[in-house]
Amino acid sequence: MAGPANKTATRAAAKPQAWKDLSAHHKKLRGVHLRELFHDDPQRGERLTLEAVGLYFDYSKNRITDETVDLLVRLARESGVPERIEAMFRGDKINLTEKRAVLHTALRAPRGASILVDGKDVVPEVHAVLDRMADFSRRVRTGEWKGHTGKRIRNVVNVGIGGSDLGPVMAYEALKHYSERSMTFRFVSNVDSTDFAEAVQDLDAAETLFIISSKTFTTLETMTNAETARAWCLAGLGNAEGAVAKHFVAVSTNAQAVAKFGIDAANMFEFWDWVGGRYSMSSAIGLSTMVAIGPEQFSDMLGGLHEMDEHFRTAPLERNLPVLMGLLAAWYNDFFGAETVAVLPYEQYLKRFPAYLQQLTMESNGKSVTLAGKPVAHKTGPIFWGEPGTNGQHSFYQLIHQGTRLIPCDFIAFAQPLNPRGRHHDMLVANVCAQAEALAFGKTAEQVKAQGTPEWLVPHRVFEGNRPSNVILGDRLTPAMLGKLVALYEHAVFTQGVLWNIDSFDQWGVELGKVLAQRIIPELENADSPLAHDSSTNRLIQYFRKGKGTA
Repeated sequence: MAGPANKTATRAAAKPQAWKDLSAHHKKLRGVHLRELFHDDPQRGERLTLEAVGLYFDYSKNRITDETVDLLVRLARESGVPERIEAMFRGDKINLTEKRAVLHTALRAPRGASILVDGKDVVPEVHAVLDRMADFSRRVRTGEWKGHTGKRIRNVVNVGIGGSDLGPVMAYEALKHYSERSMTFRFVSNVDSTDFAEAVQDLDAAETLFIISSKTFTTLETMTNAETARAWCLAGLGNAEGAVAKHFVAVSTNAQAVAKFGIDAANMFEFWDWVGGRYSMSSAIGLSTMVAIGPEQFSDMLGGLHEMDEHFRTAPLERNLPVLMGLLAAWYNDFFGAETVAVLPYEQYLKRFPAYLQQLTMESNGKSVTLAGKPVAHKTGPIFWGEPGTNGQHSFYQLIHQGTRLIPCDFIAFAQPLNPRGRHHDMLVANVCAQAEALAFGKTAEQVKAQGTPEWLVPHRVFEGNRPSNVILGDRLTPAMLGKLVALYEHAVFTQGVLWNIDSFDQWGVELGKVLAQRIIPELENADSPLAHDSSTNRLIQYFRKGKGTA
């Protein structure tokens, strides 16, 4: 492993000097209101902005000064952010606990680029898989690929979980405007049988293709749903021999298990262990996305991802979009004690984007030990949540505006609508501007009184303000723009992980519950199984058995 990665892993527990300086700086700044900052610097709203790779980033409504930004950038340097960026793009095994490279960036590298993993250039392999995906997608979209009875495929069901579901479903919803509308796309992830039942309720097996996405082809939830899909499909096709091969393809690395399931090995699309699940939507995991929007549009999405990758790799820290976003998130998380971040896309097609970011951010940085295995000395991994605007304004914005918690917000909007209708889009974007303004400046008691409000009602109508937000503006939601947004958050999360000296690319926290579930399943199925859990778990199992009628 290269030096910088080792150096970061073994770095002393002592915090960088910039962290200590930021702590002192925060004590001076925490009582300063955004009203004061804008009053003292009338050009602030023009100066604290950044335009790059087709995005306009306004971070002027943050509780920061030029000194704050300088200190945050210093913190990034002292924490080794530039070295870690270089190590990731170089293919070093920066996922220390799993001894793996972290190269989702290679999935969108252009032909002719060279990225080495253990001395082997992986870019040709990536494009070989992309070419096979493109060929398959065209055959399905044109009707050349036919089901067992000779009917064309009109329904595609993606079966996966975690990154094998959240990425594809988010991308499909985000890019639905560009999708093939003569086809139906469904997504099954939950092991709750209702998820599968509703997904296939109105589908004809003869016209349905299942994409089973599981790296090992052993994931419990995915393979349970896959077996159910297999049984449903065969029942609808008269249990015809060979039908599975015409109605199932796999995204996996386990060719033996795929073949045993009945899927033709030629219809298995590979990806690699240097691709984390939550970073995999631009790999073969995105096959359903490619079928939906076509290979050309999928290529545009990869281009947007790569453009942001290159910006992150090459831009100076102080003018680097993902770095600045990551630094600001750490500023509020660690110095203001903010526990959550609200992501508020004012674009209905991005309705699943906050859910996608929940896995990206919280599975990556929900860690409590450093790279060296020592307890962290600060908070990590804020909770991400959100809904599209303007819906959220009529539900949870009350808490953001007048509640007792500090909730930094990311507003995302576009200058051009995909479905223009009269004044709708102007009204939508007006709300973005208004909400960011209201959060920043609020409404004083004097302003409320000046409106003739009765004295007793004044406290209820005061808005404290001083609530921070970023505003991210793009021209239009295109496949390339979606790629840029996804990579923006990917690299902001990476930046935070470097600051906190944690491994953002493993996810051991998901393992224990899965292991215990495997033990409990037979205990639920067999009333005679002895129980040796804690008293609460034993009683829950007994109560379930009774309700099931097997006690």
